[in-house]
Amino acid sequence: MAERVDPPLMAGEREMLDAWLDWHRATLARKCAGLSDDQLRQRSAAPSSLSLLGLVRHMADVECGWFRRLVGREDAPHSYSTDDNPDGEFDDVDTAEVAEAFATWRAQCALAREVVAAVPSLDATFSGSTRQYSLRWVLVHMIEEYARHNGHADLLRERIDGSVGY
Repeated sequence: MAERVDPPLMAGEREMLDAWLDWHRATLARKCAGLSDDQLRQRSAAPSSLSLLGLVRHMADVECGWFRRLVGREDAPHSYSTDDNPDGEFDDVDTAEVAEAFATWRAQCALAREVVAAVPSLDATFSGSTRQYSLRWVLVHMIEEYARHNGHADLLRERIDGSVGY
């Protein structure tokens, strides 16, 4: 089972946001723990084409997009989607390498932590294509993004092997 540290009950805003984001990252890892590669690729909640592996690949691209590209201003490519295949992270899982996907996701999370740590204030702003975002907004959005997809992961995992909770 993937290790997950509960966020503190009392902390400063930045520590609290960082802790909740890490908690949700660990939750996704727990939802995937103990499954075979084929189970992780399984699209278990028809008619949806979501799979646990697709969620991991998606979150790798999301981490990169918000933290490395927007906040870090890095020219980092998507790992799984392209202009020609915008849903590649979800669609191309049937032969995808599970170990590679998890390594990429973990690396993107680590790089995101480094980017966030280098920003002096939650009020720092970053220019997207059409609007400005504060670091605070990005962190809250990422918590929401993980929470939503962890709900999907709950359903997918239950359909695969009956596991619930965590």
